[in-house]
Amino acid sequence: MNKRHLNFKGKNLYNSIYLLVISTLFISCSEVKSVEVTSPNGSYNVLFEVAENDLPMYSVSYKGAQIISPSVLNLELASEGGKIEIDRVETIKVDSSWVPVYGEKNLYPDQYKESLVILKGEGAHFNVRIRAYNEGVAFRYEFPKYRGGIKQETTEFSLPPDASAWVSELAQHKINKIKVSEIETVVERPLLLQLHDSLFTAIGEAALIDYAQMKFKTKPGHPGTLVSELTSEIMLKKNLKNTSSDKVKANISDSVNKTPWRFVMAGEKPGQILENNYLLLNLNEPAKIENTSWIKPGKVIREATLTNRGAIACVDFAEKHNLQFIEFDAGWYGNEYDDASDATTVTVDPKRSKGPLDLPKIISYAKSKGINVILYVNRRSLEKQLDTVLPLLKSWGVSGLKYGFVKVGPQEWTSWLHDAVRKAADNELMVDIHDEYRPTGYSRTYPNLMTQEGIRGDEESPKNSMVLNTAFTRMIAGAGDQTNCYFAPRVTEIMGSHVSQLAKAVCIYSPWQFLYWYDRPEGSVADEEGAGGAKEFIQEVPELAFYDALPTVWDDTKILDGYPGEHIITARRKGHDWFIGALSGKQGRDVSISLDFLDKEKSYEATIYSDDENSTSKTKVHIEKKNVTSSNIINHKVLKQNGLAIHIRAL
Repeated sequence: MNKRHLNFKGKNLYNSIYLLVISTLFISCSEVKSVEVTSPNGSYNVLFEVAENDLPMYSVSYKGAQIISPSVLNLELASEGGKIEIDRVETIKVDSSWVPVYGEKNLYPDQYKESLVILKGEGAHFNVRIRAYNEGVAFRYEFPKYRGGIKQETTEFSLPPDASAWVSELAQHKINKIKVSEIETVVERPLLLQLHDSLFTAIGEAALIDYAQMKFKTKPGHPGTLVSELTSEIMLKKNLKNTSSDKVKANISDSVNKTPWRFVMAGEKPGQILENNYLLLNLNEPAKIENTSWIKPGKVIREATLTNRGAIACVDFAEKHNLQFIEFDAGWYGNEYDDASDATTVTVDPKRSKGPLDLPKIISYAKSKGINVILYVNRRSLEKQLDTVLPLLKSWGVSGLKYGFVKVGPQEWTSWLHDAVRKAADNELMVDIHDEYRPTGYSRTYPNLMTQEGIRGDEESPKNSMVLNTAFTRMIAGAGDQTNCYFAPRVTEIMGSHVSQLAKAVCIYSPWQFLYWYDRPEGSVADEEGAGGAKEFIQEVPELAFYDALPTVWDDTKILDGYPGEHIITARRKGHDWFIGALSGKQGRDVSISLDFLDKEKSYEATIYSDDENSTSKTKVHIEKKNVTSSNIINHKVLKQNGLAIHIRAL
């Protein structure tokens, strides 16, 4: 067997710190019947082989326990199948790290072993590339010769039928815990599963850029086996039960010659998987924006009155409370659902506001105060005016856009949307994508993609228990725009408590953090009901100091404890300061937080925000301060659907 070795060290201009790659090319592998790929730390092992029926198979083990039983890797192509054999294997080892423009950490390790399995035979229309990281494993199909349609993907994930799964049918639907064998509809990704008490796994998709979106369904007659399902427009309208149309969902061409990555992660606790969610970023290409100085994370207040008075009040509030953005939502250029509405004009929708709204004046005023402006644009205007709208809004002084009601699923719209992100970057505009879009790591390549919805946010009034499902499932995918509010009636009437709102801003990561979605500051329009039913103005309560100090991007993140639907404790560091958010679900719990992650050489002051039914405060928030060190433990009783928020400041 001939081998070629290549060793080198180097640096990526933008974000690679250190790179060591060892490449081995197997030229002749006629005796190879299977391929094993093991992660650098030995935790993960992937076994690939071709079964006697000429179907490629794989299985995945984590710390010696099989988490994916032997499963089929296959695609329904226009070309017919046939005999398949392993021709040869090309392997590399990468030991690297990279610095993001922003993130949940300030440095991400990128360490993996990779095997490209090159197949031969009349049915060998694709090859399989496999990577084993310390955080999980991933694989994708690559097409060196085939060009044509893909009718459907039939990648299997074989699991125990009695494993628990947290499923949602659509990106913004409720997330429910059921057994794998009980899944009857096509369900969203990423999908979190519990195999037994101390073993969790997650499966999903990364680097979806120009391809049909993948979801999961059960394999008929195999209640423990999930199969990938490439989504179509039909499935957007109706979530079909274990059926697929005959339409081609994706097409392989010279420019699209590989599928997105399919990943598998595992951990003894669900928090381990969440803490390692940068795996999806690692599976995407490095940043392609050379000058990123214009990309700014920050906190946002939504201006919903669409009036000069309301806008000025928001700018003044943002300046006072250390926010970086105000956002004008739907209605500033007319009825967003009317194809005739023109996003190159400021024409207030009379059904939303009486006006007046002088956007150029407001943008200028905001800039004078150091506040940036984000504008909402519905996909109807984007689809017909994108190339005109982007440079025009940039010329107005707008810093970013929120893309609304974009189409997701088919390859056509996946490609269009990511092209719209790239075009925004060309105009130095940041982007927040709303509604059904869920991320797969593209913000590494184009970090102007700040955040996205694809989440059951505060617009839907979720209780803490649902947010706790979101935290351990949806947030594996990356940043989520939760559309937080603080003073809206739904906070205490439906969702939870005021402190749980504070804590939620720590637990749910988003570089653009909307803190005041339904809240109006003093000085805003007073004779109309605000967005979301809010009738009162923002109150200058003491706990807003937590929001004032809160960063939106981090140097380090730790998931200290938690379980979907029940509780979570998240700690994040920026500089020398730590912020902790804890949420409870349907039951209260005694929270015990060890501070052993603090610098042992430093002393700190902890400001603790907790719910107190006996408080005389309008928001029932109790605030206490205490000096702490790394040897301390904070103990606190958190009632059901309540929270705990802590700011730990180095002295």
